[in-house]
Amino acid sequence: MPEGDTVFRAAADLRAALAGQPLTRSDFRVPRYATADLSGQTVTEVVPRGKHLLVRTDAGLSVHTHLKMEGRWRVRPAAERLRESYRIRLVLANQDWQAVGYDLGITEILRTDREDEVTGHLGPDLLGPDWDAAEAARRLREDPDRPAGEALLDQRNLAGIGNVYKSEILFLRGIRPWRPVGKIRDVDGLADLAHRMLDANKDRVERVTTGVPRRGQQVWVYGREGQPCRRCGTRIHKAELGDRVTYWCPSCQPD
Repeated sequence: MPEGDTVFRAAADLRAALAGQPLTRSDFRVPRYATADLSGQTVTEVVPRGKHLLVRTDAGLSVHTHLKMEGRWRVRPAAERLRESYRIRLVLANQDWQAVGYDLGITEILRTDREDEVTGHLGPDLLGPDWDAAEAARRLREDPDRPAGEALLDQRNLAGIGNVYKSEILFLRGIRPWRPVGKIRDVDGLADLAHRMLDANKDRVERVTTGVPRRGQQVWVYGREGQPCRRCGTRIHKAELGDRVTYWCPSCQPD
């Protein structure tokens, strides 16, 4: 599931392939931009912002994409024949490489000086140069009655957390997902753990929160409904929280 660490790695891959080179092809497979052509423009930067990704060009334009639930980027040699798929939303290529975006939830072009229109609402970026744990904690505390699980997923509080990290962070802090933020003693510690966890995984292909990279042992609770807690043996529970599901251990995360 794409979260801030996934976008961070995708940005690094796109930056290595595209930055500093003029585009020889841009193929937008979304109706609004079907006729757009950025060929000849040089990619100057590729910037991750929470779960958003921005490819900037020397023409003052930014290609804004968001992976949502199923999106992904793949970089291939430019000479390699592209296997066509209805899932492709965007192709950006230069003489050496082609970057292919699949199932992108958002694909659009905007002026670089107007990027704040799509990212200005975001809180401190957990993997960005603007990370500010104190500001993230302050934003979380602004709504003391809100369940912790919902507050962590709100990108206006801190940008980059998705459902996996939300479940894992709350487990490690011993906080049941429905506990109001106002009843959490150490909100600063919660924000700090979120930063440390994403930072530890930003260069990994497979996410690890337990410290054990072996397949099947990487996470504490996410996706483990009905299985025994790795700490206490209690069966992991799963339930809806807002419009998402959450996982928790009833014993390690008491009311």
